[in-house]
Amino acid sequence: MNSSTYTRMTAVALRQALARGELSAEAITRAALERIAGREPRIHAWQHLDAEGALAAARALDARGVPGLLGGVPLGVKDIIATAQLPTRYGSPIYEGFQPAADAHCVAMARAAGAVVMGKTVTTEFAYFQPGPTANPRNPAHTPGGSSSGSAAAVADGMVPVAFGTQTAGSLIRPASYCGVFALKPGFGLASLDGIKPFSPSLDTLGWLARSAEDLELMRCAMGGTAFTPLQPPTPSALRIGVCRTHEWPAADAGGVAAFEQAVKLAGAAGASLRDVALPAAAAGLLSAQKTVMAYEAARQLDVEWRLHPQQLSAALHGLLQNGRDCSEADYRKALAQAEEGRRTVGALMQDLDALLVPAAPGEAPVGLAATGDPVFNRVWTLLGPPCVNVPGLHGPQGLPIGVQLVGHPQRERELLAVAATLHAILADAP
Repeated sequence: MNSSTYTRMTAVALRQALARGELSAEAITRAALERIAGREPRIHAWQHLDAEGALAAARALDARGVPGLLGGVPLGVKDIIATAQLPTRYGSPIYEGFQPAADAHCVAMARAAGAVVMGKTVTTEFAYFQPGPTANPRNPAHTPGGSSSGSAAAVADGMVPVAFGTQTAGSLIRPASYCGVFALKPGFGLASLDGIKPFSPSLDTLGWLARSAEDLELMRCAMGGTAFTPLQPPTPSALRIGVCRTHEWPAADAGGVAAFEQAVKLAGAAGASLRDVALPAAAAGLLSAQKTVMAYEAARQLDVEWRLHPQQLSAALHGLLQNGRDCSEADYRKALAQAEEGRRTVGALMQDLDALLVPAAPGEAPVGLAATGDPVFNRVWTLLGPPCVNVPGLHGPQGLPIGVQLVGHPQRERELLAVAATLHAILADAP
């Protein structure tokens, strides 16, 4: 098996080939390492690559029959997530060489399901805005987005079929949109955050990136310890989608507007039932509420780093933490109350819909690696906590990917992923 064949295979396809005896876990791991060796000098997706450990794990899996939903599947782990066998730097020089005592819950579940952990992918500083060196595989002159930058780039570039990420503002959906891959931000509380460096506990969400909706479902089942069955995507004519441009619509650039409108046009032409959904005026305050909650909680979660290592924090993070320290508890509680009211409002608007179709990012990935782009179209949905999926398939004026975001019902991730599979087929079939 060579790396060019490997890069085209999904996790589900790899598992099927393993089950048929056509591939071994070691062969898959070697193909992944070959791909990484050829591309990493340009993409810089990995904070720490564990080639020897991955090969040893693969051989052990082959020796015992490659059990588990993820048996033999190479996996990237965002370096905000604890790993006992690998350093965990959290994107900060403060934690250079830090070695956790135990794996995070999600890593332990992935290993138990047979995943081969390839290493730690680059994250921004404490999963906030200060970027690492990762470049966008679609055009290395552009950002891959953040904070799950390394995970998105590794999946998009065919280094691994699946990778863990996290989202507190837009750190899964935005890089997935920029890099042209799928991402699932599960409903808040679905996946354990044990062993993940906290930033804003009311917002932090574990998720994952992949190159197919079915791979996202495979990961969901592995994380939940449930049996995997293939998705059953509905026919396009069965879809009931609310088109919601949101109060943040003016932040979309021309390419982002054109791509979103193309998605709406294609879905309608395929037979989907579409309905414009307008959020009430009060929902315009949800973006600000998310910023308040994030700053207030981050200031308390990173208080030790603020007090002991202020000189090793970026200017951007300094500013956020100062805002959080200045925020009153009354304003924080008000923001939480706004979020609760927003959940009720959106729930009522979605009663007879399968999902909302909303923008995933303002447009294509911005040029340069000094910033990671704007999470303006993700903040509100992270605050409200429903499951969200980035669906790739569209492109902007420079030929770079632009995704669209589907927002689903709480605790109905599988149904949302099935809708995402159908929508992706519609977008991918477009001329």
